[in-house]
Amino acid sequence: MSAEAVTQIVTSRTVELVTESPFYIPMTGPAARPRRSLKHDDTFIVLDSHGDIGASAGGPDGLFNADTRYVARLELVLDEVQPLLLGSNLRDDNSSLTVDLTNPDVYRNGRIVLQKDMLHIVRTIFLWRGTAYQRIGVQNHGDRPASFDLTLLFDNDFADLFEVRGEKRPRRGVGTSKLLGPADVMFEYNGLDGKSRATALHFDPRPTRIAVNAATYHLDLAPQRSSSLFVAASCNKPASNKSVPFFRGLLAHRREMRQSNAGATSIETSNNIFNEVLCQSMADLNMLMTDTPQGRYPYAGIPWYSTTFGRDGIITALQMLWIDPRVARGVLKRLAFYQAKTVDPLADAEPGKILHEMRGGEMAALREVPFAHYYGSVDSTPLFVLLAGLYVERTGDDETLAELWPSIEAALCWIDGAGDPDRDGFVEYQRASEQGLANQGWKDSYDAIFHADGRLAEGYIALAEVQGYVFAGKQLAARCALRLGHPDKARQLETEARLLAERFEAAFWCDELGTYALALDGAKQPCKVRTSNAGQLLFTGIVRADRARMVAADLMRPHFFTGWGIRTVARGEARYNPMSYHDGSIWPHDNALIALGLARYDLKHAVDNVFEALFSAATYMDLRRLPELFCGFRREKGRGPTLYPVACAPQAWASATPFTLLEAALGLEFDARRGEIRLRNPHLPGFLNEVILRELQLGPSSVDLRVRRHNDDVSLEVLRTRGQIQVSLVLTQ
Repeated sequence: MSAEAVTQIVTSRTVELVTESPFYIPMTGPAARPRRSLKHDDTFIVLDSHGDIGASAGGPDGLFNADTRYVARLELVLDEVQPLLLGSNLRDDNSSLTVDLTNPDVYRNGRIVLQKDMLHIVRTIFLWRGTAYQRIGVQNHGDRPASFDLTLLFDNDFADLFEVRGEKRPRRGVGTSKLLGPADVMFEYNGLDGKSRATALHFDPRPTRIAVNAATYHLDLAPQRSSSLFVAASCNKPASNKSVPFFRGLLAHRREMRQSNAGATSIETSNNIFNEVLCQSMADLNMLMTDTPQGRYPYAGIPWYSTTFGRDGIITALQMLWIDPRVARGVLKRLAFYQAKTVDPLADAEPGKILHEMRGGEMAALREVPFAHYYGSVDSTPLFVLLAGLYVERTGDDETLAELWPSIEAALCWIDGAGDPDRDGFVEYQRASEQGLANQGWKDSYDAIFHADGRLAEGYIALAEVQGYVFAGKQLAARCALRLGHPDKARQLETEARLLAERFEAAFWCDELGTYALALDGAKQPCKVRTSNAGQLLFTGIVRADRARMVAADLMRPHFFTGWGIRTVARGEARYNPMSYHDGSIWPHDNALIALGLARYDLKHAVDNVFEALFSAATYMDLRRLPELFCGFRREKGRGPTLYPVACAPQAWASATPFTLLEAALGLEFDARRGEIRLRNPHLPGFLNEVILRELQLGPSSVDLRVRRHNDDVSLEVLRTRGQIQVSLVLTQ
């Protein structure tokens, strides 16, 4: 083959990857410094380990609000050199970042005028109500006076988040910068969408020198003396609207965080490292929660997905349902509010569909990207019905059910109507616009749905797990209909669920694989590929008991189970790649849903294996924080898991995973009508000897429980009850 022919093939393949993958996040090089993130409501910030923005390559640095970057550079230098890093730590509750720095040797005219390690520089940064606050404390630990300049270099580009991710735009709006006085700088941007955006920087005390891109403080510090400087960067606030003082804002922010988390179940275990994992997970979930007009909503992840995502919000709420069902109520109400009412091909919208994602940036407003209100997910709608049913059973909240029922019925109409365009009884997808997502399940990479020979599936695609979501959703909706006094509707939904299960077994089961096909393509040909999607089917209950054991056994074999978790695609399949996004990597939330399915079929030893694997992986992760995904390489003694370079951390459904694994192990069930909490065949993995749950809520009542492991058995102790509540231990063969 000629060199020219090879070049043409490679070029063609590159074009395919770009055009088929609008969500692709490029990784062009390693990060020069580790990154840290903070978030409050619709604002988040990504800084490097020194507390700088834009000072080192390889990270999506910036202060962002509503998918727009409001600060692109904020770098601290000391006499024109970078300080040395001592340490960088997030507070346990994610309320602030503290960075400890010191000075290098500082030379003037070839002579050292400030010896290294004489100055201790502490940067404390937090976000609150659209403003990034920073205190810079400096103390001279030397035995002689120190004279030096501290300079903050700053700039902004008002880049849309999709530009930060790598999208190129032919035209942009106009930006300006100006001094407003001796301590204030304003950046302004008039976007092509007709919207004005502004960043206000305020310095306290006033700098020695200030320009539109730098503020310099000349400091003369006597031995053992200290000084503090403050800077606030505000998004879209008038210059006259001054931010609150640093310490008052920090205390108010921490107080709000504590109050927002009150009322959730707390967990303590015999394993201190697992306690750290749980604390980090809860802190991350609390940070990702956003107050919206419809209630609190878990934004999907930082940096790329800090917004309302339907699928992510639903699954996160489902994972947290036993700990704090209020999250599910907020998610359901918000998604019901934004449920599609009309047909819009660019947005993949059809009446009854549930939102996939929403964006507030300039590119979304101009429809340069279709994601302002985008409905291109096939699973958000049945998952919405499923979550609504689980929420009502968990809480007995018939008032919210009555409020949501019209949206549930609209979702069911879409499932049976536009969601099944060929009326074969399976919910399918095909994007309505070339700008939309090619694949619209949770594995939405362009190459995630394929046949055994590696060919990509084409036409209308019916994913296996989506049929399971529909099955479970209709069963739960039937029980909701009974609660509301609609027995005919309940019988109809029960019949539809039963018939779907029969059709599903006939169409998706693959005897030669011993598991279910990944999907049916547009020609109704099964994609005979071993994937973790079959594991999620166990969670939905659509699987026959005998086949559930076969699926579970396959998932625990080495081609799936790595020792760190279950791969998305089994080793040996055509497109298997342990470093890919969806074709062989390990996703914590995927494993968590599989664990719930294993528990459903009482396969508790398999639950133990998955639980221990994810716990062990978390012990190697930065901050004990499970990321969005990591690579699917086999576990080796003495080595941790291999990270995926652009994974979001924190990511909501990954953060919720430890709680789901614990739910699966304990076999938790809630019966709001009877006021009963059941632990069905509870089983604790070997690394947990004891679990204590405090303030486990059921309606207005609550209970504190202790579960202890005794080899392969457990004991249950009720420590305290408040109100009328019954706790049962259910053991079945």
